[in-house]
Amino acid sequence: MLIVTLLWGATFVIVKESLADASSMLFIAVRFTLAGILITPFLFKYKHHFDKNSAIAGSILGFILFMGFATQTVGLKFTSATKSGFFTSTAVVMVPFLQIFISKRKPTLGSIAGVLLVSAGIVFFSSSGKSINEFIGEIGGDFNIGDALTLVCAFFFALYIVYLDKASKKHNFWVLTIMQIYATAVLAFLAGVIFSAGNIEPVKFNLTSNLITGILYTAIFATFITTILHTRYQKLISPTKAGLIFTLEPVFAAVFAFFAINEKISNLGFIGAVLIFGGLITSEILDFLLNKNGTK
Repeated sequence: MLIVTLLWGATFVIVKESLADASSMLFIAVRFTLAGILITPFLFKYKHHFDKNSAIAGSILGFILFMGFATQTVGLKFTSATKSGFFTSTAVVMVPFLQIFISKRKPTLGSIAGVLLVSAGIVFFSSSGKSINEFIGEIGGDFNIGDALTLVCAFFFALYIVYLDKASKKHNFWVLTIMQIYATAVLAFLAGVIFSAGNIEPVKFNLTSNLITGILYTAIFATFITTILHTRYQKLISPTKAGLIFTLEPVFAAVFAFFAINEKISNLGFIGAVLIFGGLITSEILDFLLNKNGTK
């Protein structure tokens, strides 16, 4: 899960450069289509594992994943990057509640403690470059459609983590991986057509070196490899713990941004990063100690 988060973190700078040359829905569609082409040989190798229920579960995962991407992208058009990052990160708080209702599985005390620490870390990290008062003023300002869409995005990402935990224990992970990549690609193309027809987002695709680099990296490393790893290994940990690990994505993104474009991290950003790492470590240590002592 840490490798998955690390690979996702590197996409921040790459995608930011790529979207100057391509419309967002078309970029997502091409990214997942290329990933779909790469995973097609596995379709023939594992076709005997396909059944109706597994295909449906994979398609549902693809729909949830696409909705997360779509609402985040559209929401960013109407809200600030700070608010988008903050509201997206609230997925870590939603996961434990969805875990209870969907998986009928209570989060551990260590996971709850980790969520509290990580939530504080998110506030500090999201306010990087601003004073706390400025950050609170921005987050607490007028709640607009972009903020609402980004909260919906956080819900879908949290739902994806919890549903994947449930589906991966019942179905072959190759079937789930293949179907969700195919489903996301198809839905992104359809959304691109709808967005263009509705004048929400005009079609743009200028094949520059930045765009080629962005498509290749996101398709191969941040979609093909990460979806395989995520689908295969998340079932070994709880959804809440997976959500905690994924909050490291903006920290990894900041590190890549520092080396790639010399983007500095403020003191508040460092405090936030420490709290996020601290939340993850606290979760692991507390659960280990409680399990060792026989406490549930």
